[in-house]
Amino acid sequence: MSHNTFGHLFRVTTWGESHGPALGCVVDGCPAGLRLDEQDIQVWLDQRKPGGNRFVTQRREPDQVKILSGVFEDDKIRARFGGAVTTGTPISLLIENLDQRSKDYGEIAAAFRPGHADQTYFAKYGLRDYRGGGRSSARETAARVAAGAVARKVLSDGVRIRAYLVEMGGRAIDRSRFDLDQIGENPFWCPDAVTAKLWEADLDAVRKQGSSVGAIVEVIAEGVPAGWGAPIYGKLDSELAMALMSINAVKGVEIGDGFAAARLTGEANADEMRHSNNDGVRFLSNHAGGVLGGISTGQTVIARMALKPTSSILSLRQSVTETGEEIDIQTKGRHDPCVGIRAAPVAEAMMACVLADAKLRHRAQMG
Repeated sequence: MSHNTFGHLFRVTTWGESHGPALGCVVDGCPAGLRLDEQDIQVWLDQRKPGGNRFVTQRREPDQVKILSGVFEDDKIRARFGGAVTTGTPISLLIENLDQRSKDYGEIAAAFRPGHADQTYFAKYGLRDYRGGGRSSARETAARVAAGAVARKVLSDGVRIRAYLVEMGGRAIDRSRFDLDQIGENPFWCPDAVTAKLWEADLDAVRKQGSSVGAIVEVIAEGVPAGWGAPIYGKLDSELAMALMSINAVKGVEIGDGFAAARLTGEANADEMRHSNNDGVRFLSNHAGGVLGGISTGQTVIARMALKPTSSILSLRQSVTETGEEIDIQTKGRHDPCVGIRAAPVAEAMMACVLADAKLRHRAQMG
């Protein structure tokens, strides 16, 4: 299997399967001299790990990360930096799988689950790891979150990245009640306290039915300076769209107003400008989502991704086996009734990786 690596100067390769002994990633291109220890990564993994509340899969994984390479610490380094630092060599990160229940998937060992990658993996490779989907499982995103923690170190505190749910099961938040401080106060990464309560009732009903719903996650990056990204084939928004679309269950990505821009007039859509004493330009709106011509404008970078409903549901669905036998199938196991809930930390990680790569590429070209 190829194409397990993304990025240009800041490159990330993920590896491992849902029910294998471990998964992880190798981060290549991280500059030397950045403070990095396992706790710097763990704080982000703890936000993504399963089993946190009744609305997500009850698979119990500690997701404890181990740094295997790429950092160094001795008395001299400790005195200068206060702890371990990156050496500029590849950073290898390991996350063990400790709560696999492969027996849950025995009944579908030779059957394709509708909505999953079972049939396409089998069509391409002639075999597949049916235990939780193997490499196609969202379990792989733990490695992305770990890589995103390293990317945040490259970006420094000047760039602030946040992701949150703006719609679930067809019910959207009320933007007039938008409050980022609410994200950590509910299990849905929701910036609207009232809608979070409604989602709680909605998802309880969905969970009891053994069904699932989709969601829309918005991710923003504040503090991105003007000039990151490149025209034509290195556009910042196209790199971000690719990164977000690569996340499991994502079926749509938009930047700024996205598809809504098609319903605006030219006068309404154009982000007008005035002179600013700080950086020369002050935008009066941000329909473009912080990117014009593939290059960051200095405004907040805004993207949204649409996630389909979790494909693993208890309702009987029509399918076929590897030998072509027509069957009705029920997917058992431990699954999220809405994969969007744990997708917010993954969206943040992918935004961080794209921006870290853009920062290094901009520095390499422009000095």
